[in-house]
Amino acid sequence: MTITKTFYELETEDLYQILRLRSEVFVVEQDCVYQDIDNKDQNAIHLYYKENSEIVAYTRIFKAGDYYENPCIGRVVVSKKNRGKDLGKKIMIDSIEYIKQNIKGEKIELSAQKYLDKFYKDLGFYKKGEDYLEDGIPHQRMLFELV
Repeated sequence: MTITKTFYELETEDLYQILRLRSEVFVVEQDCVYQDIDNKDQNAIHLYYKENSEIVAYTRIFKAGDYYENPCIGRVVVSKKNRGKDLGKKIMIDSIEYIKQNIKGEKIELSAQKYLDKFYKDLGFYKKGEDYLEDGIPHQRMLFELV
């Protein structure tokens, strides 16, 4: 079941699980020291899946102007033990649909880790501009046409 909440609607336990999952994957697993808690979560819509009261997949969504010029999706993450079940694809499709239904706009924007190029292209995103380093990891700007 897809759950969507604003920061202020999140229950303490869910917020803790979200931050733990992001830290497990983006900081520990990817061996990348960076400031995940960036004071942007307060403006985001938090979209996530739970199985047996555990958060197993997550994204955060921003309206146009809150992060990028366009609505955007970020912090796309699936717990290590739940990979290989297409949860990443499913949560991205649900995130795109959430934006179509609730935020509107002409494009969705994201900053994608370069190694996930095919994953995002298979969803309909395309690369825009040159590659760049973000926290020491190769990234690329990608867009998805909504119209």
